[in-house]
Amino acid sequence: MTAEPSKSLETFPNPKPGREYEISFEIPEFTCLCPKTGQPDFAVFRIRYVPGELCLELKSLKLYFWSFRDEGHFHEAVTNLILDDLVSACRPRRMVVEGDFFVRGGIHTVVRAEHSA
Repeated sequence: MTAEPSKSLETFPNPKPGREYEISFEIPEFTCLCPKTGQPDFAVFRIRYVPGELCLELKSLKLYFWSFRDEGHFHEAVTNLILDDLVSACRPRRMVVEGDFFVRGGIHTVVRAEHSA
């Protein structure tokens, strides 16, 4: 069975909703396109969150990140869009999304966006 990129994020019930604990992910192969040149941008995304009632399901998260591959986005915009989409899907207590973009034009960019319930 082949998987396709998807903007659909799946969740599952938090197994310990009464306890605060942190979940972290690292996505080292993120790609999107530069909206100015159309050339690929590469980044490592780091996500840290304290779940509320729901947790993010990993396969859907992988397909979600894959869905950006052929889209043009500025670093700041895509990092904030990802945070908004993840917060909307799982309603965490707290979440931080960090996009650590590879050097482009001699500039290394890191964008960090935060959410608190």
